Amino acid sequence: MKMNSINNPCPWHQHRLRRDLLKGAMITAAGWALPNWGALSHSRTIAAEAKRAGKRCIMLYMEGGVSQIDTFDMKPGRPTAGPFRPIHSTVSGIEVCEYLPRMARHTDKLAVIRSMKTKSVDHGIGGYHMHTCYPSSEKVPHAEIGAMIAKYCDNPESDLPSFVKMGPAGCNAGSGYLGPTYEPFTLDTDGRLPGFANPSVSQEVQDRRGKLLEFMEQQHAREHPARPFAAHREAELRTIRLMRARKAFDVADAWNKARDRYGNTPFGRGCFTALKLVEAGVPFIEIGHDGYDSHNDNFPVHKANLKVLDPAWSSLLEDLQDRGLLQDTLVVWTSEFGRTPAINGQGGRDHFGRAWTVVLAGGGIRGGQTYGASNRDGFEVADKPVDEGAYFATIYKAMGVDHRAVHYLGSRPIWATPDGSMPIPELIG
Repeated sequence: MKMNSINNPCPWHQHRLRRDLLKGAMITAAGWALPNWGALSHSRTIAAEAKRAGKRCIMLYMEGGVSQIDTFDMKPGRPTAGPFRPIHSTVSGIEVCEYLPRMARHTDKLAVIRSMKTKSVDHGIGGYHMHTCYPSSEKVPHAEIGAMIAKYCDNPESDLPSFVKMGPAGCNAGSGYLGPTYEPFTLDTDGRLPGFANPSVSQEVQDRRGKLLEFMEQQHAREHPARPFAAHREAELRTIRLMRARKAFDVADAWNKARDRYGNTPFGRGCFTALKLVEAGVPFIEIGHDGYDSHNDNFPVHKANLKVLDPAWSSLLEDLQDRGLLQDTLVVWTSEFGRTPAINGQGGRDHFGRAWTVVLAGGGIRGGQTYGASNRDGFEVADKPVDEGAYFATIYKAMGVDHRAVHYLGSRPIWATPDGSMPIPELIG
């Protein structure tokens, strides 16, 4: 790999991608690095891989704190309502924002939870809490939900990473106590692989190098059978597989046909890339959409963002359904918290966790319903409060993961969700 000189540094975004490729990876003797890649399997078709992979999850993360009152829990006629108008959807009794007209046609697939009541209402701690189910104050390296799902839903015969993050995510906890095998593979929002991910030599040369390396490692393993050396060998093999799996991220040709539906934006392309990765059997993909921290000018900010969100999210649901993947793919729309019902003096809404909204679809979720409710002006939960534990337990239940699975940090037991957390039965099909 040709290194950039001091006088010609790589652009910031390439530097970030390079850093994220190395994060959580093991550096091999050949100087290569590997995130959480599975094993080789080139003989199966994409459809067969997806079938073997089983459950999958796509998380649409609205970084900054999206406003529930300006999306799925509108308060028409109330002082907290703001200027956006509600429109009818395909499900009687469910109204959504006028700037989500395409999503209004998919409410039969949605379970809208209007009674989130969460504890952490600043960006760093809120992002951590809504990614791990635990407060950052515990000082424990908790695993993100993507790492947990990667651990239990990974297809070990796939070349592809089991946990992919695209764009801003509001949390860098990674795999925590689960270890580097389940660290996320991180890309920009549009899902493009960086140029340095391309091999510098031919496939023939790569294969020869791989065979030589494998021979040397086998000789070394005879005298040094310890687990750290075995992990090192596994990392080296997976590094080679990274090069072979990279084409799954190349969606350029198909994107030319899909971009008008998804919206020709990085987030739109990210959602389309997520569709292709789900088809290939990747169990967890997160796509971040930033810019929702609207302390000032909340309504212009949300109007612009929702016009990007609406075509991308709706097209993703349509394509998952058309391909027969939605029944096994859970799509989660969430944020670190909501925004205040009260509108401040700068025309903005501030951070708010007492009563806000998340949305689930597919993956065995019963669509066409709302769950819980905020009160008349949206300041408090009026019915069926949902905390972080119930939210995570419901997702894990839909994914076929034990929400009380126990792991160990040394001798210390750590559960996937806190004691007393239970899935919401009304939401699970």
